[in-house]
Amino acid sequence: MNGFLAVLIVLGLVTVLAWLLRRGSLGALTGRGGAITVETAVALGERRSLVIVAVEGRRLLLGLTPTTMSLVAELPSAALHTPPAPPSSEVRA
Repeated sequence: MNGFLAVLIVLGLVTVLAWLLRRGSLGALTGRGGAITVETAVALGERRSLVIVAVEGRRLLLGLTPTTMSLVAELPSAALHTPPAPPSSEVRA
């Protein structure tokens, strides 16, 4: 009977662990949640893309292929980056 109870406890722990992994909550438990964020991803063709990621305050432009990940450039941080002003919709005569 003790062996059966031990198997049930192990199966329960495995189920909880799988549930945490699917929800992404396990990263928060280890302190690494949100360490890397993907800001933008642009497909360039079949299985090739450019991705802007933020890692520990740095913004990196990465080139991705099925077999390689390359650093293309380090971009200015988002705090320094200000988007251009939108064009004025006013018509002046």
